[in-house]
Amino acid sequence: MGDITLLIARARGGDRAAFDSLFAALYPELRRIAHRRLARNSRDGMLDTTVLVHECYLKFAGMDALNAIDRAHFLAYSATVMRSIIVNLAEARRSAKRGGDALHVTLNTMAAESVAQPEEEILDVHAALVELERVDARLVQVVEMRYFGGMKEADIADILGLTERTVRRDWEKARLFLAQALRA
Repeated sequence: MGDITLLIARARGGDRAAFDSLFAALYPELRRIAHRRLARNSRDGMLDTTVLVHECYLKFAGMDALNAIDRAHFLAYSATVMRSIIVNLAEARRSAKRGGDALHVTLNTMAAESVAQPEEEILDVHAALVELERVDARLVQVVEMRYFGGMKEADIADILGLTERTVRRDWEKARLFLAQALRA
């Protein structure tokens, strides 16, 4: 842990080599997080684990400075970055499916419309999270880490400095809020 904290401190100071070493050291853990998240929608072909982790690296690399304090904070922020990558891709896919500026022809697609598309689900959850953030930002962090980051309750508790019981309660509150928001 000491090595990771030192790499984060150096990366926050702008040391590019330290950032690369940090990402390399946490790469297996980031892959596990990405894999758990993508396993739910593996058949949709939106992303694979490697691509998601590499896109996460590119997002971090494009930032002026790393704001993480420690390993836990870095992993939590990685879940947020993965969420933004997944949401951005879902928005792009939805736009492409609708043809962008192409002329639309309406067909009877009631059967196809009754099946939820993965990108529609992701975008609906994202919109509900924006609304939830106005109510309780910590609940959003729990959802990001669990839904978008694929993390377990114990990992989330460690990262946020909470008990697993509090994380479970937060997850239940967030699920109830999201279920209500997604029904509307």
